[in-house]
Amino acid sequence: MPTSQVRPQQASKCPPSPQHADPYHTRTGQERVIERTDPVLYGVAPQGPNSLTAPQLQQYARDGYLVVPDVFTTEEVDVLRATTADLCSSPRLQGRDELVIEPDSQEPRSLFSPQRFSPLFERIVRDARILDKVEQVLASPVYLHHARVNIKGAFSGRSFPWHSDFETWHAEDGMPLPRAVSAWIMLSENNRFNGPLFAMPGSHRVFVGCAGSTPDENYRQSLRHQQAGTPSGLVMRQLAERFGLDSVEGTVGSLVLHECNLMHGSPDNLSPWPRTNLFFVYNSVTNPPAERPFAATRFRPEFLACRGAVPLR
Repeated sequence: MPTSQVRPQQASKCPPSPQHADPYHTRTGQERVIERTDPVLYGVAPQGPNSLTAPQLQQYARDGYLVVPDVFTTEEVDVLRATTADLCSSPRLQGRDELVIEPDSQEPRSLFSPQRFSPLFERIVRDARILDKVEQVLASPVYLHHARVNIKGAFSGRSFPWHSDFETWHAEDGMPLPRAVSAWIMLSENNRFNGPLFAMPGSHRVFVGCAGSTPDENYRQSLRHQQAGTPSGLVMRQLAERFGLDSVEGTVGSLVLHECNLMHGSPDNLSPWPRTNLFFVYNSVTNPPAERPFAATRFRPEFLACRGAVPLR
């Protein structure tokens, strides 16, 4: 079907609250695609010695993501990976909501809020090699919306469906506007065989308001197999025809900056090589959560969505 049939609308400039004035309303009776009017790059001035170059900023603004190789050393990654393994096998975390297992096995799928269980992760959250870049893009101090490690075991790691992170954070966490960045470290090589991130370059420039509603405590299901907040196959085909597809690949220690509204997903890992990535989601302190979620009856737990917009130092 030709791309012209996507029928984009213009997002309103109304403030995001109250609910009826929300320019990014989602999980209603009808799916819709709108053109984004909020900026992608809020700033370009360097914020420190680890800031992005002009060509890197241009690529991020164009594609919605950027891979920066060799930001962390192999030795640093080895310690992060070993600490992740220790936490995932720790008796104190078994049965906790922060440790998410695969939908069809007992293998770990994600570990949320690792910084709450390890001072190493708490330090990495504040690492200038990440913060200088994120604060440059968002042109403001930031706070940690959440952190997680996504784990795809060899042969067993299951897929993540196509979605926009901002759609979920807006609907269930009350994030008003798309002024957030995911910064993630490749703790293992991400290649075309081991379930890498698939992305639609440039898709961050539109917002898909999904049909349907948000079940109570949706996170218990969605973290293992997401259904609410996922676009239809028809819209995904139209977006793919408009933006194309890419596979986000890189070497150990690479840092990826990932715009919060980018349409992305990932396939099963059918390879003999695991794929592990450490994610930090940074939100601008000027974009704190609204008084209530935009499309849910209650907020998700704090380990998924911090509501205290305290700047990171």
